[in-house]
Amino acid sequence: MSDVKAVFDSMVDRFDADEADDMEAIFQFDVDESEQYYVTVDDSGCTLEKGESDDATVTLEMDADTLKAVMSGELDGMAAFMQGKIRADGDIMLATKLTQIFPNG
Repeated sequence: MSDVKAVFDSMVDRFDADEADDMEAIFQFDVDESEQYYVTVDDSGCTLEKGESDDATVTLEMDADTLKAVMSGELDGMAAFMQGKIRADGDIMLATKLTQIFPNG
């Protein structure tokens, strides 16, 4: 299993349904030099799929180190975006809620 896949599995395990209340979104992750994944959040919870979604609400592009740092809490997602480490396309405000939907520890 790749490190990137482990990060996504960990995200799904930490999913906070209360924070995602009434949210319907597809987060597409394009991680440099890795497989693509997308996370679907809706009333039934969240699911992780490998590949690319045609209906992504927001697409986030970054390298694997940035993904790990943001999802572990070592790096603030907004700071990473401002530093150009994350590129976002689509509903960028939704991307700012990622660490609330998938909290650390």
